Amino acid sequence: MRVPRDGRDSHNELSGTVHGAVVQAGAVHGGIHIRSQESSATRTPWQLPPLVRVIDRSPELAALERHRTRAARDGRSALAAVSGLGGVGKTTVALRWLHTLRPHFPAGQLHADLGAQSPEGPTQPGEILARFLRALGVPAQQVPAMLAERTALYRSLTANQRLVVLLDDAATAAQVRPLLPAGGSVTAVTSRSRLPGLTVDGCYPVHLEPLTSEAAVELLADTLSDERVTEQPADARALVELCAGLPLAVRVAGARLAARPERGITTMVRALTEEHQRLEALAIDGDHNVRAALDLSYQALPPSAARLYRLLGLHPGREFDASVVTALSGVAHEAEEPRATELLEVLHDASLLIDAAGERHRFHDLVRLHAASKAQEDEAPQERTRAIRRIADHYLASATRAEEIIDPQHRTMARDYGTVPLVVADVGPDSDAALDWLERELPTLMAVIHQARSAGFPTVCWQLADALWPLFLRRKFYDDWCAAHQEGLAAARELGDVAAECRMLTSGGVGELGSGNPDRAREMFEQAAQLFLDSGDRLGHARTLNYRGLALYRLGRQREAAELFLRATTELPANGDHRAGGLARFNLADVALATGQAEEAVRHADAARTTLQGAGDTYNAARAATLLGRAHLVLNRLDQAEELLSSALAALRGMTANYETARALGNLAEVAERRGRTHLARDHYQEALDLYSSVGRSQSEEAESTRHRLRQLEGGESGV
Repeated sequence: MRVPRDGRDSHNELSGTVHGAVVQAGAVHGGIHIRSQESSATRTPWQLPPLVRVIDRSPELAALERHRTRAARDGRSALAAVSGLGGVGKTTVALRWLHTLRPHFPAGQLHADLGAQSPEGPTQPGEILARFLRALGVPAQQVPAMLAERTALYRSLTANQRLVVLLDDAATAAQVRPLLPAGGSVTAVTSRSRLPGLTVDGCYPVHLEPLTSEAAVELLADTLSDERVTEQPADARALVELCAGLPLAVRVAGARLAARPERGITTMVRALTEEHQRLEALAIDGDHNVRAALDLSYQALPPSAARLYRLLGLHPGREFDASVVTALSGVAHEAEEPRATELLEVLHDASLLIDAAGERHRFHDLVRLHAASKAQEDEAPQERTRAIRRIADHYLASATRAEEIIDPQHRTMARDYGTVPLVVADVGPDSDAALDWLERELPTLMAVIHQARSAGFPTVCWQLADALWPLFLRRKFYDDWCAAHQEGLAAARELGDVAAECRMLTSGGVGELGSGNPDRAREMFEQAAQLFLDSGDRLGHARTLNYRGLALYRLGRQREAAELFLRATTELPANGDHRAGGLARFNLADVALATGQAEEAVRHADAARTTLQGAGDTYNAARAATLLGRAHLVLNRLDQAEELLSSALAALRGMTANYETARALGNLAEVAERRGRTHLARDHYQEALDLYSSVGRSQSEEAESTRHRLRQLEGGESGV
């Protein structure tokens, strides 16, 4: 069952590609299906970041490889956890090990940052699993909604594959466990914690200590790439001791010296000694030397680069591209892009930024904290507020642009930007690219939503949640869906904006419905209905009839759901939304067929089909034809059933709508059975089963019924 979101000018096109919001009820006729060009064929991902040189970690690397060899000999997956304080080189060691394994693990490499140190908190394993499944070739619309189902599918896909997986910056063993592949794969986990809970999973722990003085000196020499370490060995040792053997600190200090080849190492030693009292903000496990190294690099930056560094410290996400730098400049002009790139290069040269995939950039977590502290120290409060707002408006404008590309006919509510000019990111030329951009930026977009209210921008909070609708609808990030709309709802109520509150309630309620919380969804829909009623918005109130009916249907209260759907069939057209009235009629037919009222189902489904065809909604018109054909089949009107189901099948095949195609095929197979066309019925049943499997519904009620009837046919029974 499908209905549009609330809003006066909503135009949803559900002919395979969905424009706007659609939901549906029940398991039998359930699932939001979106036209996709993705193949279900397995892909070979190669996601590991580039390798950098490792200094004196051969004992740890040898131990990791021995563990892998033992696991392979025993026919087990290999799991290892590399722990240590921030900046000690955990990821570098893991990458050094895993990169050597590529020739032996042809199924590919998966990588995820689990975000233990992220300002918005650790990433949910369900989100990572969805990304892994898509990387392995599972189309977005086929990724299951529930964590347990995603875990099961992931382990099924990896059972016979040899993969390498890097899970970076883990918070807990519980966060890691659903992400472990099956089969003979290798997984490395990095974390500041030792994660003892993973020992029950056969994990081999490796804890990294800071480098020895000898190794740290070698790292310093590698960073400088000149003769100063050889010529000034005592100063080199003193410098790395001030850095406490932390590779990050050694490299930052070394990069500073490398930029000044005429200076002796003693200059840096003297500076660090003088400034070591300023390290308290970045002290970790008694290390009081990292901030001094970072302070010195910061002080050596040109003024424009230093200001960019501290303003980027206000960015709430883990990584960013050059468009964020342009937005922070406050000048939306193409000439600013080269300038942004130049400033970013200055920060990279100073070892204050790290390359991320796709021409993106990120801070090491300690460096990000340092940059943020410099923003607090060196920027006036009003300048910090302006910078945060420029970042927020940049992401709001970019997400809105993506929304417009994906759903050009969808009614987007007004956006209240606080800064001009706006800088909009390149979100891609088409809907697929725009969806990919939204997904890639989702952690940052969620961080902006969470930051916006406390920063004094409640409008950004709810409007950004609203802009994420097409991503949530298509790729089912239910945890983020619900969290974003909870924040947006609180922001709308803080503003006293009734229209925004209604949007957050209805859109958020759809997310709760998809998450398996029909009681919560119904409560939200009822609140929206009352608000629409109080404000005199008849169309908005009429649209909630479908929403409320869907929640009741999910709760098993079919009679009450039917009453609301029946009201919607008259109130929606009366208020100008004929297409939504057609969907209400479809919902009514669905309930009628489920409750044994086949003649009523015929009447409502036929009316729904006519209305939806007139509205140009060929996808839902085809679904209505399938439902109508099924009703005729129940009434044993085989000619009418076959004609309707065949026309529905022809339309659905051209939309890559595998789930609905499978349902039409299953019904056509029953028609063939009743007419004694056993071979045709068997072919239809088998194709339907294949399609159910392709969309992750192989264990659904429809698939089980199809499988049962196919077994009967193959056993020589008619099954009728």
